[in-house]
Amino acid sequence: MRFRKLGLCLTCCVALAGMMSEAAMARTMTTAPVVGNDPVHPVVVPYPVPEMAQTQLQAAIARSKVSGKPLLLDFGGNWSPDCWALSGVLAIPAVSAWIAQNFEVVVINVSRRNTNMGIGENYGVTIADVPSVLVVSSDGKLLNAGTIAALANASKMTPQAVVDQLAVWGKMN
Repeated sequence: MRFRKLGLCLTCCVALAGMMSEAAMARTMTTAPVVGNDPVHPVVVPYPVPEMAQTQLQAAIARSKVSGKPLLLDFGGNWSPDCWALSGVLAIPAVSAWIAQNFEVVVINVSRRNTNMGIGENYGVTIADVPSVLVVSSDGKLLNAGTIAALANASKMTPQAVVDQLAVWGKMN
């Protein structure tokens, strides 16, 4: 009798776990760090060779499906001062730790805007400015369609403004 009740209880628990909605399992974004407005040290070669993009993207998509974190796709080129500035903000230890907690990141080298452009098109956008940042939910939906170029002038933005924009996007998930 005891084992039958235990078995029934386990069966109910498994059934309830399977019925949990996506909303109940939604991730909550951690609080964005306060980094202030001091200048950052730009990262002059932030993007890996363009040929790595597809492999890194597929790995990040797989991680996102498991973790529930949105993808953060950073499109840019090693020739762009705005890309250097964005990478400098992302390299601040408090920011990089926060990003790792809240996003699956893929840094995509578009060279001189002639490589890996199809990745943006897969999400219904054209990469015209760099850096361009796409935030994609774990189920593949573009979350920031109207603002992908919001960090295109990162060299003129404060580090806190960059972090604040990333936090807005992260809350869209």
